[in-house]
Amino acid sequence: MTDLAGKHIVLGLSGGIACYKAAELCRAMVKAGATVQVAMTEAAEHFITPVTLQALSNRPVYGSQWDPREPNNMPHINLSREADAILVAPCSADFMAKLLHGRADDLLSLMCLARPMDRVPLLLAPAMNREMWAHPATQRNVVQLRADGATVLGVGRGDQACGETGDGRMLEADELLEDLVAFFQPKRLAGRRVLVTAGPTYEAIDPVRGITNRSSGKMGFAIARAAREAGAEVTLVAGPVHLPTPRGVVRVDVASAADMLQAVLAEAERADVLVATAAVADWRPASAAEHKIKKDGSGVPPAIEFAETTDILATVAASARAAAGRLFCVGFAAESQDLVHNAQVKRQRKGVPLLVGNIGPATFGRDDNALLLVDAHGTRELPTADKLTLARLLIAEIAQRTRA
Repeated sequence: MTDLAGKHIVLGLSGGIACYKAAELCRAMVKAGATVQVAMTEAAEHFITPVTLQALSNRPVYGSQWDPREPNNMPHINLSREADAILVAPCSADFMAKLLHGRADDLLSLMCLARPMDRVPLLLAPAMNREMWAHPATQRNVVQLRADGATVLGVGRGDQACGETGDGRMLEADELLEDLVAFFQPKRLAGRRVLVTAGPTYEAIDPVRGITNRSSGKMGFAIARAAREAGAEVTLVAGPVHLPTPRGVVRVDVASAADMLQAVLAEAERADVLVATAAVADWRPASAAEHKIKKDGSGVPPAIEFAETTDILATVAASARAAAGRLFCVGFAAESQDLVHNAQVKRQRKGVPLLVGNIGPATFGRDDNALLLVDAHGTRELPTADKLTLARLLIAEIAQRTRA
């Protein structure tokens, strides 16, 4: 993964047990292509050693504003000027209060205060006891720090080192990495609402059997993440898949095509963009058996009548909001052959301005894909790449087409 290639991040650690997570975060950022310079407060060194962070970052760790390694004795100036961002993780309640008042009595707070605010953003990952996090003073500090230009990330909920349970845990390393990567992505869809469908549907035959397909949902989940990275408010309607919800995305779980239709129609009333990635069943059993259908030894399979499901994308594309240009609809077509012809036919039948085609058997369950963009003017290929890369390219395409 090279999502942070070319980025230089100052990772600041203030005091707290969550310092142990900073080791994994440092390693994750380096694996994502970033160079990482660690700066620690004296309190942080009581929880984790500089040796650990030096080994993981492959750079000397700084802890004192009097560090003699800097020829001009100004590490707070030199280190902050080199950074693309300063991320304080963990950021204790005390350190947040210190930043709020502009205090600068150690190297890390000096760097945060001395950074060029117009080009070196400050991101804070709070970590503290639940009562400390909920205290009005802390919440006032959060509001003011955001007003001062800092990006205060969320907190996790769960068991805390003190034995209590609640909000205030520092986010996990993978969550912080996802937030950091998203921070640097262009905000092409800022202020927009994007609705994404993903995964298969499950059409019940009886209480234990059903009809589904091989869609893993990975492409749709990648699109939801890319849309959120681009600044959109994202709702993801997901069929039965076992994938983690992308950070900052609202997820609605459904099972059948009828369930998905109901959820999509409700969410489409407030969406600006619909990306219908889900592989929705075209047919369903006309009625599900009340009990499990058993073999009777005759060798004759049970007779199952099928009914056509409602076309979700075509239904939404024919709505008044879509017709008025207030909802931009994008469809997906998973074909097994004749991709160009079938995708062109499907786009016209669905009545959407843009349809994305791929060869389903070649991508179901995989982490990579190749896409074909089809519109009224022709086709354009997006060559094989990982699904998140393709999702970002597609979101950029949608942003350009909906700019007006």
